[in-house]
Amino acid sequence: MPSFDIMSEPDMHEVKNAVDQAERELSQRYDFKGTNASIKTTEDGFELSANSEDKVKAIWEVLRDKFVKRKLSLKFLDGKDVVAAGGSTYKQTVLLRKGIDKENAKSLVQFIKGEKNLKVTPSIQGETVRVTGKKKDELQEVMAVLRAKDFPLELVFSNFRD
Repeated sequence: MPSFDIMSEPDMHEVKNAVDQAERELSQRYDFKGTNASIKTTEDGFELSANSEDKVKAIWEVLRDKFVKRKLSLKFLDGKDVVAAGGSTYKQTVLLRKGIDKENAKSLVQFIKGEKNLKVTPSIQGETVRVTGKKKDELQEVMAVLRAKDFPLELVFSNFRD
């Protein structure tokens, strides 16, 4: 039976390129000279730091701009509040969202089952949702319906099997 997986994973190569471009822009822009502005890659995402709250917000805007230019969805980024980090340093944690959490997976399955004209079977498998159907056309119809609806996370369709 044909099937495909619904995931929420950014292209990590493009993410790295976007961060590299943002770091390059920080090092070249005049308004960031002498502010110790930096983007540090962490296990969960990124840590933005500078010597003022406004500079950290400016770094956040640069990072978001580079994501858009690399055609990466901003739904992958989850920016937290800017906090004072001691001395004259301010930091902001930006999480990189990967995978579909249980609540979003359940709502995705309910949405697919709620569409009566779709004759497919969705199932939750860890951080992905697998959709199986009898015909390839039914699966393509599910993809079209999901693309038309706005979900709180970016959906990526992969592992299409005939």
